[in-house]
Amino acid sequence: MPTPKQQRQFAWALATLFFAGSVLSFVDRSVLGVVMPQVRKDLALSNTEYGLAVNCFLIAYMAFYVLGGRLADLLGSRRTFILNILFWSVAGIAHAAARSLASLCVCRALLGAGEGGFFPTAMRGFSEWFPQENRAKAVGLLMCGISLGMLVTPPIVAWITLRYGWRAAFLLTGSLGFLFVPPWLWIHRRIRQAYGMPDPAPCRGEESDGVDSEDSSLSQILVKRKYWFFLLARAFPDTVTFFYLFWLPGYFQVVRHYDMATVGKLLWIPFFSADVGALTGAWFSSALIARGFGLDRSRRTALLLSALCPIVGASAFLAPTHTLALALASLALFGHFAWSSNMQTVITEIMPRRHMATLYGLTGAAGTLLGALTQPLVGRAVDVIGYGPPFAGTAVAYVLALTMLLCAGKVEQIR
Repeated sequence: MPTPKQQRQFAWALATLFFAGSVLSFVDRSVLGVVMPQVRKDLALSNTEYGLAVNCFLIAYMAFYVLGGRLADLLGSRRTFILNILFWSVAGIAHAAARSLASLCVCRALLGAGEGGFFPTAMRGFSEWFPQENRAKAVGLLMCGISLGMLVTPPIVAWITLRYGWRAAFLLTGSLGFLFVPPWLWIHRRIRQAYGMPDPAPCRGEESDGVDSEDSSLSQILVKRKYWFFLLARAFPDTVTFFYLFWLPGYFQVVRHYDMATVGKLLWIPFFSADVGALTGAWFSSALIARGFGLDRSRRTALLLSALCPIVGASAFLAPTHTLALALASLALFGHFAWSSNMQTVITEIMPRRHMATLYGLTGAAGTLLGALTQPLVGRAVDVIGYGPPFAGTAVAYVLALTMLLCAGKVEQIR
């Protein structure tokens, strides 16, 4: 058996690969938002039709968040990681061949199906390899990958688009997924050699505090109000993720008059702030736990402080200058990803690991469903009124999330 030091090395090696996968996931889904004006022009799409294409991604993503989570519980993260990345990479490449709204919708749906199971897979892996005091750090790294993917996409895609066109942007970014398979297979070969088995779970059972809830059925968990309050506390802010992902680049191009070169020069800033927020939120709550504040108090303190930032940042559309608007959007994303690091860690801490990926997938599906319901409304609002109501809606989402958090009760495993 490996030493504790070797176990930590394996855990962080896997976390690094999940981090890289989350970067690629959000690069592939963010490309469309960056080239939105060019795609709309070439395919003759209105904002409402663009919102429909976005919605196709979200609907498929929602369904496979649950199905992919169930698959991860059945097959383990080792197998499902590769299945997810290969599927969505092929779907990303297929965008280069889109010639109409219908074909674009099909490509977006396939991309959503491929990416849907990735985060439940990652969360199951973290629950098996990381104890509570370090798990938020691993989840924070994963969230950092999300924001890093959104950070690097504008300059990279802008550079490719200016030289080779938007179709080449999908072709090149979609091809990157094939590079992830060899290192993933290599690290698991090392794990098999060290443990004598391919899928060890070093941290299994650490959170039960003497009460074994691993035999709880899905139906027993799903009737608990605590689970549904935490589900909604995670789901409402997920709509904020999709708004900033799919509409922020277009907002700065259409309303703030950024050209593609300025997009590449400046729009990395809000997503860099999101990176900082993801890590800051995770390390802050972990530091509170280490100082003896307890799991519940530490997570709730971090979540409350994080939520204030996107509520204030939603005023970006009222900013009199482009610089202030960019700063407020950056503040919003800082707090949003600090919230996500802690809330998604909390989800893994309140449920038995036996059904962890499935139950986590349901929370992600709920957030994606809300995102799917709001995307056509965002498109319609932008066409008719402008970006003001969607920005205001991000603040409302966090007020609702805080209300659900207060109703959910103590952060502890559901019995």
